[in-house]
Amino acid sequence: MARKQKELGALAISNIKDRGIHFVGGVAGLAINVTKTGGRSWILRYQVNGKRRDMGLGGYPDVTLAQAKEKGRAARALLSEGIDPIENARAKRSRLIADQVSAITFKQAAFKYLETHESGWKNAKHAQQWRNTLETYAYPVIGDVFVRDVQLPHILQILEPIWKEKTETASRVRGRIESVIDWSIARGYRTEANPAQWKGLLDKLLVAPTKITKTQHHKALPYGDLPQFMKILQAQEGMGARALELVILTACRSGEVRGATWKEFDLEEGVWTVPAERMKMGKEHRVPLSDAALALILRQREMKICEYVFPSPREKCLSDMTLTAVLRRMDIDAVPHGFRSSFRDWCAETTDYPREVAEMALAHAIGSKVEAAYRRGDLFGKRKELMQDWANYALSTQNTAI
Repeated sequence: MARKQKELGALAISNIKDRGIHFVGGVAGLAINVTKTGGRSWILRYQVNGKRRDMGLGGYPDVTLAQAKEKGRAARALLSEGIDPIENARAKRSRLIADQVSAITFKQAAFKYLETHESGWKNAKHAQQWRNTLETYAYPVIGDVFVRDVQLPHILQILEPIWKEKTETASRVRGRIESVIDWSIARGYRTEANPAQWKGLLDKLLVAPTKITKTQHHKALPYGDLPQFMKILQAQEGMGARALELVILTACRSGEVRGATWKEFDLEEGVWTVPAERMKMGKEHRVPLSDAALALILRQREMKICEYVFPSPREKCLSDMTLTAVLRRMDIDAVPHGFRSSFRDWCAETTDYPREVAEMALAHAIGSKVEAAYRRGDLFGKRKELMQDWANYALSTQNTAI
């Protein structure tokens, strides 16, 4: 226990000039410390577990005598409860620093998330869609809220107004918010659970998207109508019609054909290799060219004007609407992507090719991880036979009507 000193007044304390510690009374252990340079500051001397400790209470005269006494009494109150006031102050500073480190808004977290992840996305359009949906729906509610403070009511405020009318958009917004908050948790900006998670939380509060909207499949031409359609298509003029022919003959996606460049083709071997960065699954895809597909590519080479096999009038990649416009002019109720469904139905209903051959022809992922681990090849030989049979069927002279 510190000795109780005679209580000094403000005037007496202002006259203390000698170097050293001078106890001022009023609060046990309260003293003013004078340094060799003449600087003065308040301390509170006390003991914890037999060890002497000096707690700084601030400089004099910035901290007045009355304020120093108030601080000293508060520290003594902590000591009476078995709390070391110096360690308590350190803990408070530590929490303050931790709070400052984690003081990042949801909008700032979203920007950092995009900076980290968008380089791994296939195109800038995907990143822009992220920005647009968060800007429209999330930021007005939680953009300026610290990500550590985002709660379930915030999420519901964002989602409920659009959940039924814009279900697909709302579902994407939810998933994007969840990803940003998951990232924030991993980076230490938040310690509480993610209020945007679906399973076990929002699935109890919102109707499942699948119960609100039905899956809309791409409109496809029945494979039985394909031979007659191909006759009409081959009579159409324009780069879009030729690109659509290759889409059908290879069962590839529109974007893969529209973006095809000459360096991707080995015409002697009859192979088109689509690089990983242009594939939906992010994996290189070898496409065996049937005789008809190869002949089409060779005809295109005769009019080669730039790097693209099917260039636009400005020698750029064809737009995604070019092939759709061909079908509209032909008054066909289908979309380019739908011909992949036509191909898949034809495989299943009219051929004996194994399912995995057809799936690899479509560049789909193999169903299970176990199967994928054991099936290292791409079944190229079997796919070559399949695509030749498909081309023979598509260009056959069956008398069908569209």
